[in-house]
Amino acid sequence: MMIDTHCHFDVDDFDADRAEVAARALAAGVDTIVIPGYIAALWPKLFSVCASIAAPRLLPAPGLHPCYIAGHEQADLVELERIVSTQPECVAIGEIGLDYFLDELKAPELKAKQQAFFRAQLELAMRYPKPVILHVRKAHQDVIHILHELKFREGGIVHAYSGGIEEARHYAKMGFRLGIGGPLTYDQSKRLRAVVADMPLQALVLETDAPDMIPQAHRDPAARRTRNSPEFLPSVAQAMAELKGLPLAEVETVTRQQSLAVLRLAS
Repeated sequence: MMIDTHCHFDVDDFDADRAEVAARALAAGVDTIVIPGYIAALWPKLFSVCASIAAPRLLPAPGLHPCYIAGHEQADLVELERIVSTQPECVAIGEIGLDYFLDELKAPELKAKQQAFFRAQLELAMRYPKPVILHVRKAHQDVIHILHELKFREGGIVHAYSGGIEEARHYAKMGFRLGIGGPLTYDQSKRLRAVVADMPLQALVLETDAPDMIPQAHRDPAARRTRNSPEFLPSVAQAMAELKGLPLAEVETVTRQQSLAVLRLAS
């Protein structure tokens, strides 16, 4: 069985058929799905969705996403601490981090606010010890610097990894796994494929980032956008197995073991 370490299964895209998608994901071999949060207003729905389906197991990871930094308030951090301190089902804090990719996030005041909220959430993860799920685009140097500055030792997952090999090795030394999803199946993802080929399997975990980042094999060429789904996780595992020249069963077993370890789950 496999673990989808990053799936936005609580978003509106799945409202009409969430139970059916969950059943198909389970039949495809996905027995655990981690659902990261991104804005405070949707945390209640996140927990409601996680409680609504028995299998696959749905695990909440509430957090304040850097792409929505303009709308985050200090009160959201207070509420996040209340949730993390009282809701034992919180498996991680996420997704959190820095995003310097989008033009609308490059203003100095928004970069400063991103960094402040990132630090605050890392400190929260250290107080209640929890791993974190990182969102990092064009900001690996600053993220690594802040992790070192805070002496962060809780580890976590670098979601949708987009850095180079040296950054990947650095994250691995700090106790992070790299989240690998649909882009691994794209021919143009040469840098990501080089990182996956270079890094030990023990440094990698599987994810879909559904409803986004759909694997190539499941894209509808006639559609403007095809919804990604946790049931498509086997395509990522297969691509990883082929790239690394390993049996599919080994990829599924090791990435599951690493997901359990980094998220501190018994099974």
